[in-house]
Amino acid sequence: MAQVKSLKILFVTSEVVPFVKTGGLADVSSALPQKLQELGHQVRIVVPKYGSIDERKYKIHEVVRLKDLTTTIGKKEVVYSLRSSFLVGSKARVQIYFLDNEEYFGSRNSLYYDPLKGTEYKDNDERFILLSKSVFELIEKLGWVPDVIHLNDWQTALVPAFQKTIYKDNEVFQNIKTLLTIHNIGQQGVFPKTSFTKTGLPEEFNNNKVALFNDKFNFLRTGLKFADKISTVSESYANDICNIPEISLGLVKEINSRKDDLYGIINGIDTLIWNPEKDKKIAKKFSAANLKNKMKNKEELADKFDLKFNAETPIIGMISRLEDNKGFDLFKQSFKQIMALDVQLVLLGTGDKKYHKFFEDAEIKYVNKFACYLGFDDVLAHLIEAGSDMFLMPSKYEPCGLNQMYSLAYGTIPIVRKTGGLADTVEDYNDDNKKGNGFVFTNYESKDLLFAIERAISLFQDKKAWERLMKTGMKINFSWLNSAKNYVNLYKNILK
Repeated sequence: MAQVKSLKILFVTSEVVPFVKTGGLADVSSALPQKLQELGHQVRIVVPKYGSIDERKYKIHEVVRLKDLTTTIGKKEVVYSLRSSFLVGSKARVQIYFLDNEEYFGSRNSLYYDPLKGTEYKDNDERFILLSKSVFELIEKLGWVPDVIHLNDWQTALVPAFQKTIYKDNEVFQNIKTLLTIHNIGQQGVFPKTSFTKTGLPEEFNNNKVALFNDKFNFLRTGLKFADKISTVSESYANDICNIPEISLGLVKEINSRKDDLYGIINGIDTLIWNPEKDKKIAKKFSAANLKNKMKNKEELADKFDLKFNAETPIIGMISRLEDNKGFDLFKQSFKQIMALDVQLVLLGTGDKKYHKFFEDAEIKYVNKFACYLGFDDVLAHLIEAGSDMFLMPSKYEPCGLNQMYSLAYGTIPIVRKTGGLADTVEDYNDDNKKGNGFVFTNYESKDLLFAIERAISLFQDKKAWERLMKTGMKINFSWLNSAKNYVNLYKNILK
């Protein structure tokens, strides 16, 4: 067999588990590099060292060559270091570099938002200009030149622009290719026009044709102009952002101008963490061959949420940020009718204050039908996936979504709207030919959402059919291996 050329990949991200996380990006930033390294490639990660990261616990140490580096942001000279540790995973020890600067990162436990004010940090532009600039110092000082720099979301999107302008005459960087992955086009890194001058980019780009959008400096739009290739986290989402202006949030023209360079690769799930046969966080482990134990998790879940357990009443689980684009406006409209059905509903999540208030009131009004935990709790998340009969994701748009895949792995039937990654992973159950693995509705309307839930409840009464549906989902392989292979093919395509 021909030896596959080992690639060098530098993965730049603003969050990565287990160190720091606000969303799915952190999971991807851990699982994908590990899987790529297992496949024989050399991967290194760069991430900011926020104040909440415990350097003793993670054995983060100084690298003499990467200590007290300097750069300029606008007229300001900034001193920073890059410190090192390892991402200890399955079989792969992936080296990770932490961008260490007290003013921008070390003094703050929160990633993007000021927890006291509830608003984004005013200097997020400077913080992530620094992250992008540090990448070039790292490569030069280490002498480790990657084939591809894999960038993630707006926080890293200036790297391709810097490479092709400020650093274009430096031989070290000339043959490196860049891939920019959009995990959520809703987050673009939008700042006042004055932020542009802090970057040091050529003044000729300081206009609405390149770096500005509606007279504001836009990190993501700038990245879209300069990256060699662009990817997003499902094929349907790639299609959605090209064709639905509401989803691309103003960037539909920019995305379409790069349509030939845009790829959709669905995320995988970490089967070491999300696996009902090995999961230590659930009440009782189970498998497709032993579904009896799933009921123990349902009992435990009902107990945790102070609901009266009834094997014949389905529990619908939800784990989500509570915001409109996750479908909560639709869910709220349908809530009264859902509560009239023979179901119990448990919710874990945090988000918009209006939804906190709504669900706190609902918990009092619908005792023994509805319960919520407004916050985040990882153990509870595992128990909801394991103990629920159904899992609801009525998203307005969903780049990839992971919970529908976790649900399928745990024999919990997803009820989803047909959008983005949900459309690519959940196939509507067909009564006639018994094909499908969940319940899908297309129109963003409360009657359609309600009808999908009613169909699921109806099938739940047919124990044989329901068990067959559970087993169908549990057999699907959503591991990172397929996704990682697709990324390797994309890297090779870029390098051609």
